[in-house]
Amino acid sequence: MEPLFSSTFPPSTKLDWITQVQKEAKNADAHERMRWQTDKAFTLEPYYTVDDLNQLPLASIQDAQKQVPGWLNAPEYLISSEKADNVALRDALTRGADALVLTLATKPDLSLLLNGIKLSETPVFFRFNTRQQSINIVDFVQALKTIAPYQLKGGLLTDANDYTADVTRQTADSPLFRTICISSHAFHNAGATATQELAFTLAMLADAYDSLTDDGLLIDQLVAKTMLSVSIGTSYFMEIAKLRALRVLSRRFVSAFHSSPVSPLFQIHAQTSTFYDAVASPYTNLLRSTTEAMTSVMGGCDALTIHPYNAVSGRMPDRAFGERIARNISVLLREESHLDKVADPSAGSYYVETLTHELVESTWALFLAVEKQGGYKAALNDGFIQREIDRSYQAKVEAVKKGKVLVGVTKYRSDDGINKPEETTQNDAGILPNRRLAEEFD
Repeated sequence: MEPLFSSTFPPSTKLDWITQVQKEAKNADAHERMRWQTDKAFTLEPYYTVDDLNQLPLASIQDAQKQVPGWLNAPEYLISSEKADNVALRDALTRGADALVLTLATKPDLSLLLNGIKLSETPVFFRFNTRQQSINIVDFVQALKTIAPYQLKGGLLTDANDYTADVTRQTADSPLFRTICISSHAFHNAGATATQELAFTLAMLADAYDSLTDDGLLIDQLVAKTMLSVSIGTSYFMEIAKLRALRVLSRRFVSAFHSSPVSPLFQIHAQTSTFYDAVASPYTNLLRSTTEAMTSVMGGCDALTIHPYNAVSGRMPDRAFGERIARNISVLLREESHLDKVADPSAGSYYVETLTHELVESTWALFLAVEKQGGYKAALNDGFIQREIDRSYQAKVEAVKKGKVLVGVTKYRSDDGINKPEETTQNDAGILPNRRLAEEFD
């Protein structure tokens, strides 16, 4: 059966479109001038057609994507008082949270903090301030198993370190408790492009896997225990493609260590970015968080942390309100937007599929370049990673200076008595700067 209107509207190739653009613009270079470079590694076209899709390894891209829809709404809490925080955590679980991310600066009384929260049913992810020496991670996990003597869900959201092999063995009886984490946040917050963020994350993972396999762990054990934690920025389609590319890259990465398929692959935790947040007009951050959250679930994250709109303002004058609104964004996306009904909603999009492929290939090339330098630590010690990211950050700043709009910062701004933004600090490694793009313009 012929497609409807096929005789009236014959098919057009991409060349036909380009020719029409040149004709209407009366300029042979019109199409070329409409192309733009959004990531240093590749150039984007002004439009895509099925011709572009037919040139992609589409089956391998789509096979790597998440097959089951839905995500965990996992708000983050900075723990300071076990008893009071326990009340807040239990309340969150009755008001839309599916999981919890708990950030700890000191070793807590776990029996008080987790009272009434069953870790075999509710995934709880723990973050640690690695600059603090007050938490022995191995002892912490043992204490966790003591108060919860059953299969745990959740995991450790602190980048893999010397303790990782031990806690992976410790929790072998809890396959849904992830102990190997590699995060992209340091790269993202320093100003990296999407390609750099993914490539350097893979490089960190390669270093970690080399160390863990040397310690006697098998690749099957590692993959099942690995979680990748990724920051999601404001470039809507780019960030969707970033998460989709990460799944393709994960498969390619594991195949380099293991000749046969390994299942299940890595779990992906996404969190909204603080890099693009404004201090002067904090309510504009609600808009950013919403689009970043949509990007995260459409890109296929397994767990999502949405930061409160006032998280970067220094003090949080209404912490409970900010936390509630952040939690409810995820609830709205599920209950009213129904984004939990389709696993990979951008599958088949000419633009997103092409962008996914471009990111995969540019990321893999940069990852291999880092490996040729001796791996992540060697490239970091040499300053290569810092130099690459710093150039990208400066390009972002220059774009704003030349007119790119930061809503609530360079335009549509409303200074309403919010505290002065925090000073730039270093990340946990103490090497890459923890920046906000708006810092120079607040």
